[in-house]
Amino acid sequence: MKLNPEKYDREITLLCPVCGNSEMEHDVDSEIVKCIGCGKELVCDELIQENGVSVDSYVNEVKEELTKDIQKQFNDMLKKAFKGSKNIRIK
Repeated sequence: MKLNPEKYDREITLLCPVCGNSEMEHDVDSEIVKCIGCGKELVCDELIQENGVSVDSYVNEVKEELTKDIQKQFNDMLKKAFKGSKNIRIK
C-alpha cells in the first residue's frame, strides 16, 4: 500500500477578519489581498495568520488521518512479513 498525497489535500477558505467575507481580490504581482466586501487590505501572510484557527484545524485533521493511514500500512506490512509464523501473531 502506498500513501496517496492527493488524499490529504485540503482547500481552506480564508475569511476577512473584519467582515467575514471569503471573496478577495489578489494581484499576482503584489502581496496585498483586498476584501471585496469591506475593502480591507491585508498582506497574504496576515490573512493566513488571521485565519490561524481554521488553518490549524485542517492541519490537525490531516495529521490524524495521515497517522491512522501510516499505522494501518505498518500493521499490514508486519502481518504480511510474519504471515504463517507460529511464534508471532500480529493483531
